[in-house]
Amino acid sequence: MAEKPQIPAPHKQTQPKPAQKVSKKPQEEQSNEILVRILGYDVPGSRNIYAGLTRIKGVSWAISNVICLKLNYPRTKKISELSKEDIKKIEAFLEDIPIPDFMKNRRLDLETGETKHLFGSDLDITREFDIKRMRKIKSYKGIRHALRLPVRGQRTKSHFRLNKMKSGGIKKHDKKA
Repeated sequence: MAEKPQIPAPHKQTQPKPAQKVSKKPQEEQSNEILVRILGYDVPGSRNIYAGLTRIKGVSWAISNVICLKLNYPRTKKISELSKEDIKKIEAFLEDIPIPDFMKNRRLDLETGETKHLFGSDLDITREFDIKRMRKIKSYKGIRHALRLPVRGQRTKSHFRLNKMKSGGIKKHDKKA
């Protein structure tokens, strides 16, 4: 039998690799991101209206949904796509928000007796004054706040320790010879 002639394998030519793209660091991307200021809070422009408005203290998901529905904005629209007039419209809507009383965060205020919805630092200040008032009149909740214990009925056997006692085991004595 005749031997088959061996065909040389085709020579693979190595092509030079393309230059690798230098990826941007996440910190650089965040610094270039557009921030929109609504009611004194910076809202990232890359977020949807529905999710972005919840960055404002006092605006929950339900209230964000109400804003989108009443002002006829699609919930998927980006915050950066809003014009200045749209932002002013949202701020004006939040100043006098037409929602039912059960959705507001300050119902039947003790000082004024009216129901209102608070945002930002006003919400923090009124909460702080409420806690101080409860401590002053020594209500059950005020005492729990003063002792730094859970206020709403949570268990305390295994949580809320807050470094009250340092557990160190057996104390070792120094040997003096």
